[in-house]
Amino acid sequence: MIDREHVIVVGAGIAGLVIAHDLAYHAVPVTVLESADRVGGQLAALDLEGIEVDAAADSYPVRSTAVAELAAELGLETVAPLDAPEWLIGADGEAQALPAASVLGIPAVPLAADVLAVIGTAGGWRALVDRFAPIFRPDKYASLGDLVGRRMGRRVLERLVDPVVRGVHSTSAAQLPIEVAAPDLRAALRRTGSLAAAVGDLRATSPAGSQVAGIRGGVYRLAARLAEQAIGYGAEIRTGAQVAEVTQNAVVTADGERLLGRVVVAAPGIASKPTRQREVTVATALLEAPGLDDAPRGTGALIAELAPGIQARAFTHTSAKWPWLGERLPEHRHVVRLAYDRAPEDPDARVLADLRAITGAEILGIADLRVETWVRTLTAVPRSRPADVGEPGPRLAGEAASDSGLATIVPRARALAADLIEGTHHDGIH
Repeated sequence: MIDREHVIVVGAGIAGLVIAHDLAYHAVPVTVLESADRVGGQLAALDLEGIEVDAAADSYPVRSTAVAELAAELGLETVAPLDAPEWLIGADGEAQALPAASVLGIPAVPLAADVLAVIGTAGGWRALVDRFAPIFRPDKYASLGDLVGRRMGRRVLERLVDPVVRGVHSTSAAQLPIEVAAPDLRAALRRTGSLAAAVGDLRATSPAGSQVAGIRGGVYRLAARLAEQAIGYGAEIRTGAQVAEVTQNAVVTADGERLLGRVVVAAPGIASKPTRQREVTVATALLEAPGLDDAPRGTGALIAELAPGIQARAFTHTSAKWPWLGERLPEHRHVVRLAYDRAPEDPDARVLADLRAITGAEILGIADLRVETWVRTLTAVPRSRPADVGEPGPRLAGEAASDSGLATIVPRARALAADLIEGTHHDGIH
């Protein structure tokens, strides 16, 4: 048979697991080294009184089919969230439904009733100017905030886009590169000539219905199933394995073991240096809350930075968003998540206060609460190598390669795996 070169993957987050799974399926010998005591990275589960839910990511964008195709291969069922609007809690504390025809809060129809309800008539007419001032140089805008503010004005930026960006990306629109916010937006600007038309174009060319999907039972199941199948195909996955040094063709562990083979680093900080990171604290709670039975804020809400009495930047009514989860809970029990820029000093009191302010609902108490802080690497650069090394560094994947989000990480990891499969043949026949 054809002998194949060994591959060593550093990091057992989603990128590392996808690569290991695909390599092992094609009979490529692969060893995965993970420093933590579990696999999955930020695909993790929480146990709330016997109910397992996602600790971090609970959905993925459906702008590509890569994640859904992977889930189907793994025997997992993809599901759409509840068809209900998200809400905005403005700086004045007022709640308004997020406009339906929008991308990151940018309206496709500035004079639509649900847009005017948030930005007012004056804001709507200012935003309409965008339609009559063609964009000749889409590349001149430095950030999403620069683009929105100059094209549609301050009210759209401050009342719609900034709260959405803060909730989704943990930053302001002024600090968010357009390519990170919406990878296809500049191309849509070139096609259509205005920001509103570009938003309409992006929505028209995206799949119908919700812009995200999930996995029945939790997105964390992707990681667990990938690891299970990779091991079944012959991969070796080591947890608690600290890596001291990597090169293109070798890994040295902290205890001095040297592993030879093609190296892929799927963990930032080892062969690449993070240059931009995002930290978010997620408080996930199981509530006794009859007032949430009718989901007064739909699937959740995004909160303006100066909203009175609220420290959270985003609220998700998880058991309403995902009906499969709501069906598993006793009457009047609900699972919710609140995202914070930093961990609250008194989590129980803070979560209750924020939930009551956001929803206006009767909440009797918290049955269980877990608070986790996650660090996402948004961009990274390869670490410099001595000039006398004489060979390139290892291949990079996932956040180590500045990939962010399942919809980006999964297809790029599979493409890298396919390239490795093609390139790991030896000439010898045994």
